[in-house]
Amino acid sequence: MNEALVVLVRSMIAFFTLLIFARALGKQQLSQLTFFDYVLGITVGSIAATLSVDLDSRAWPHWVSLLFWAVTALALERLSFRRREVEEYMSGRPSVMIINGQILEKEMRSNHYAIPDLLKQLRDKGVFDINEVAYGILETNGNLSVLLKPEFRPVTAGDLKLNTTSQGINTEVIYNGVLVPENLKKAGRDALWLQQALQDAGVLSPAEVFLMTINEAGEVFIDKYKDYI
Repeated sequence: MNEALVVLVRSMIAFFTLLIFARALGKQQLSQLTFFDYVLGITVGSIAATLSVDLDSRAWPHWVSLLFWAVTALALERLSFRRREVEEYMSGRPSVMIINGQILEKEMRSNHYAIPDLLKQLRDKGVFDINEVAYGILETNGNLSVLLKPEFRPVTAGDLKLNTTSQGINTEVIYNGVLVPENLKKAGRDALWLQQALQDAGVLSPAEVFLMTINEAGEVFIDKYKDYI
């Protein structure tokens, strides 16, 4: 058999195997990676790559290896739901890095966390003064969660005792120039309403719209393909 065809067939096997395993493992693997997820992703990816292009070896041992890693990861994931100590061993524990503007050097050293990394993550959160931080917690995925001191927190409607109404979730009515009829119906609107809404926005056809949404408060958002910027 032609080598290119063999590689194509083996790559298809690897691709669909990974797709099935990824769906079985759930969305956790798609979020910010823990150390365990990182090692798992590298190993499984390496096995899949070997399965695709290593023509000197048979395919089924690599597939068995993929199956083993996927089943093991799934079993550990299920076990971690029941046993907290397993979850902590696999993913680690969050570590408090800052308390009331004071950096905890011992925690920094134990997590091999450098000052430039800490300052960068604070800046990513819009914090440029450590004195404003009540708590800074290093999560198991490497992100820094920041709680500001009360005097530095943004004012909310609750602080001002203002009555607010929920806007709800946006529903896509038009996506990539194509009307989504079931979403239009779900939003409690009909074709006449849609036509009027488009006319009000100066749009003649759904084909001119990249994205159109409506929320529970009835607010409409329309983004046209043609931008005037």
